[in-house]
Amino acid sequence: MAGLQRSLTRTQIAQDQISSGKLLHRPSDSPTGTVTALQLRSEVRANRKYSANADDAMGRLGTVQDTLQSSVELINKVRDLTVAAASAGGSNPEADKARAAEIKQIKGTLIQHANTQYLNRPVFGGHTPDAVAYSATGEYIGEAAGEVTRSIGPNAKVRVDTRGPEVYGTDYVLDANGDPVLDANGDPTVNPTQLFHVLDDLQAAMISGDIDGVTTGLQSLDKAAETLKSTLSDAGARYNRVTQMKQSAEDRLSSVSSQLSDVEDVDLPKAIMELQFAQTSYQAALAATAKVIQPSLIDFLR
Repeated sequence: MAGLQRSLTRTQIAQDQISSGKLLHRPSDSPTGTVTALQLRSEVRANRKYSANADDAMGRLGTVQDTLQSSVELINKVRDLTVAAASAGGSNPEADKARAAEIKQIKGTLIQHANTQYLNRPVFGGHTPDAVAYSATGEYIGEAAGEVTRSIGPNAKVRVDTRGPEVYGTDYVLDANGDPVLDANGDPTVNPTQLFHVLDDLQAAMISGDIDGVTTGLQSLDKAAETLKSTLSDAGARYNRVTQMKQSAEDRLSSVSSQLSDVEDVDLPKAIMELQFAQTSYQAALAATAKVIQPSLIDFLR
């Protein structure tokens, strides 16, 4: 009877493995295999998280890149208008006023770009919970400190945000400690190289016919454009790094998943053969037992 029970147990184990497709159902099936499977499952979850974080980072940085690229094109348009105004030398006031009006519209578009959102959060606002990073006049109202990061690999984090002042310049002139420099009246000194301030100054100079102001504004515009292009280059470099780390996470996920399958997934053809063998063995054991213990009429009479 003990032998029959053991044979039946082997049959049941083979049936469980075939029906579930797994070798491991409880730790006692294979203590070593269970520990290995748990470690591999943990690594699978980690790499899936890294891949998901990389997708989010690529979405954010891709939005930053597209926005900055569009902003560069608009600034180039402003430069063309400024060069035309400087070349005319104030000889056509009406044309200068038209150029100033166009620059005003471009400024509004650039402010919209500065408030570009990803998942309902402004990509240039840092950790701000608000919907915008810049006011309608071009003043930065987002978070002034802190970085938005994502873990994209073991001990690997990447910054996925770009704060507005890094792109368009600070609203005020800052000292070495990052505090606004005060003027004679005790007010913060406005930063003349901040992009939106540059556009305001250009408009005023064109409307008033101030050629020197237009020339100075052109120089400030070029500086602002260089800052924006540098930020665009940095965002592109971070995007490339995220892309590489995402590919590494997916490759590692594929490798670990294969190892996990080797540990806990059943070899179906082999399991079917073992089930057939266990069933045959059990039937043979039943037949042998029937021959060994044959009841007679006397056994029934007793």
